Order: sequence, then C-alpha cells, then structure tokens
Amino acid sequence: MNIENDNSRILKICIVKLSAMGDIIHAMVALQFIKKHLPNVTIDWIVEESFQGVLENNPHINEILPVNLKSIKKNKLEFFKQIKLLNQYAKNNYDVVLDAQGLLKSAIVSKIVGGRIIGSIISGFDKDSIREGIASWFYDRKVSIGYDQNVIKRNLELIAKSLNIEINDSDILNKEKFLFTQNELQDQSESIIFVVGASKENKIYPKEHFLELAQLLGEEILVVWGNDSELKTAQWLSSQSNFIKTAAKGNLDDLKNIIANAKLVIGGDTGPTHMAWALNVPSITIFGNTPEYRNTYITNINKVVKSNSKVDPFALDKNDFSIKDIKVSEIVKISQELLNG
Repeated sequence: MNIENDNSRILKICIVKLSAMGDIIHAMVALQFIKKHLPNVTIDWIVEESFQGVLENNPHINEILPVNLKSIKKNKLEFFKQIKLLNQYAKNNYDVVLDAQGLLKSAIVSKIVGGRIIGSIISGFDKDSIREGIASWFYDRKVSIGYDQNVIKRNLELIAKSLNIEINDSDILNKEKFLFTQNELQDQSESIIFVVGASKENKIYPKEHFLELAQLLGEEILVVWGNDSELKTAQWLSSQSNFIKTAAKGNLDDLKNIIANAKLVIGGDTGPTHMAWALNVPSITIFGNTPEYRNTYITNINKVVKSNSKVDPFALDKNDFSIKDIKVSEIVKISQELLNG
C-alpha cells in the first residue's frame, strides 16, 4: 500500500505505544504534525490502561484503546482476554499500524491489530534500531535510526518515514502543547513544582538536595507524588519548610493541570518532568545514569543538569547513583535564569 497525501479518503492509523509515561509523551508530539500533513486521518492509540490518562482529551486522538498486558504476569488466563480485546480492535481495519515501542510484545500487538486486512502496513524500527531486534520480524516497513539517538527524533523519524511526511527540528522547537485536561484549573497559583520520584532509585535526586534547593530558591514549592514512597518524601519536605506544600492525591488529569500551571518544573528523568516539555512549561531535568542527549529535547526553556557519569544507552549501569553528586548550586543557577528570563 502506498501512503499518499490524499485528502479524498480517510486514512486510518493506529499507534502502538504501551508505556511508560515519559515514553508515551515523547511519541505524542508527533500527533500534531500528522494532522498538519494529513488532515483527513483518524488516529487511534493502543496503550496500557494505567497510562491512558496521559492521552485523554487530546483532540488529535480519535480513540484510546486500552490494554492490560501487565495483568498476564499475575494471571496467565488474562492472556486470552487480552487477545480477544486486540482482535476486537483489529476490526477497525487500519491502513497503517505504527509500533513506536519496538518491543516484542508491542510488535505482536501491532501484528494482531494490523494483520486483519490485505494491504495494510505494519511499520516499526529495523532490527538494529531497537533492543529486541526480533520485533522487526513483524513489520512490513522498517525504519533505521540509531538506538542511541534522541528518542523524540527516533519517534518522529519512524512516523514521518512511515507516513511519507516531513518533520524537522524547527517543527519540534515550535510545537504546540499537546497534553490536555478535562477542566483547566482556574485558581491554581503559579509555583515551582518538584518531581521527587522516578521508576528507579538511581534516577531520584536526594530529598536533602531538594530541601536545600527550595531554601536557596526561596519560592513557593509544590511537591507532586505518585506512590507511598514519594508521598513520604513530599511530606518530609513539607515538614521542613512553610513554603513547601505537598500536592493533594489526584489522577493523571490533575497532574497535567498542576504542571500546566507551574512557573518551573524540576525533577529527574521521569514522566511528570517530561510533561513540562509537552506543555511548553519551563523545566530542569536532572540526569544521572541515563543519557540527557537521548531522553529529552533541550529548548530555551527546557534545560538539563547532568552528572559527570559517562552513560552508555545500550547498557545502563544500575549501580550508577551519580545523580546524588550533582551540586544544588548548578540547579539554582539555571532555575534563576529561567525564572528571570
């Protein structure tokens, strides 16, 4: 099947990006560019149900199609339930299925959903561009781009080449915000947001450093959290200072609202910090054992601070806790530049 910029027919696209929050955000930026070049298109998105809130309310997405593949680990019988669900999604008869995840499980999902009609295209990265090279066996169209390249550019390269459209650096720098909420907050005062958690311990900046940072900035701070451990950190920080507050318990829609109304977001290489980039909100992402050149997109308002650790994206060092060595003064300096700029 040849994909043409033909506005006389509706092109049905399905994007497969299952998890996690930051990875989904890094792929979502492509939606506005797809719609710009192919206005007569429908876009559905298959995602783990725990992350579907990130996608909700986006005007460029027609249908969010949740799955719960993680449930299979706890109950093997869930496998059949999920296969039945994917077969149901396959009845949408997509013209193009884009696997932006590049894992074996996402490739299988793409094959089930896109293999129903003759002439449909299943597109993904080639075997040398992903961690699980076997996934490329399931694709009709394979795109080559180094695994160590910037993840946002990787996603855009895959989607652009698969759909025969052009997306350049200028497009990324001039992007419109692409996270949306059901109800925008009306009375949220502007504050600095601290993101104190992450998926792995060695991606977390020490709470003592966050406290010092808050004291040196002398601004109102709101600490967001997503689990009990992060809540304890938030409460500890709040107990140390009157101008540090702990955010109320909420869902992903609430989190998007908080980030959207922030004057600055500071946190590690994790989903809530990446939300700031998606919402065109100033941010500082703190990197230790993960590569800053790969995992975010630096702009005039979105900056990074990196430890001195040398990072190999092909083999992340789980014993690298160098994020703890980053001086608070480095973050203060950039914060003041962003706040005063």
